[in-house]
Amino acid sequence: MIRAVIFDVGETITRDDRYWATWADWLTIPRHTLSALVGAVVARGDDNSEALRLIRPGIDIQAEYAAREAAGRGERLDESDLYDDVRPALCALQDQDVRVVIAGNQTARAGELLRGLDLPADYITTSAELEAAKPSTDFFHRVLAASGTDPHTSLYVGDHPANDIGPAQAAGLRAAHLRRGPWGHLWADTVEAASADYRIDCLLDLVGIVSA
Repeated sequence: MIRAVIFDVGETITRDDRYWATWADWLTIPRHTLSALVGAVVARGDDNSEALRLIRPGIDIQAEYAAREAAGRGERLDESDLYDDVRPALCALQDQDVRVVIAGNQTARAGELLRGLDLPADYITTSAELEAAKPSTDFFHRVLAASGTDPHTSLYVGDHPANDIGPAQAAGLRAAHLRRGPWGHLWADTVEAASADYRIDCLLDLVGIVSA
């Protein structure tokens, strides 16, 4: 029985459009250029931040992030950044007495912004707040401890097979691969994605899974 569903953030709960668009604007390059480079580094298996290093070799990403925040051009999230199925799916899960947790590889600021959206979730946290990031199993262990959930009755949902599926299973959770966003589509047919306990195209698919 699944008593808790834990959601990744980027390209699972939120679209990444704004995130990369604001980086492109900050670096004064066309948005399409950065978008294409993100796709390129994803395709070769690199971290997406490598796209910023291709634009500006030697960039100190943390320093630039701080400079953006100081200039009032930092991270932003609002209702338009959420995928359309997020609120209906989370509400439906809570209606079934399933604990809803949101936890992904994001900054502490992203955690604040997510909590400010008043989502139907019991607990929201990020890797920066947990001081552990995927694909480390420490991330999942800390999410479970912080949210008070049991790995044996928990399901992790994400779009990135290498970050979300194998590591979650290694930490004792079940895992669902979401075919969404660049990673979800590009790597949908990989061994890692195929090893997921469930494969879904929409978050509302989870309602039937937890009630089965």
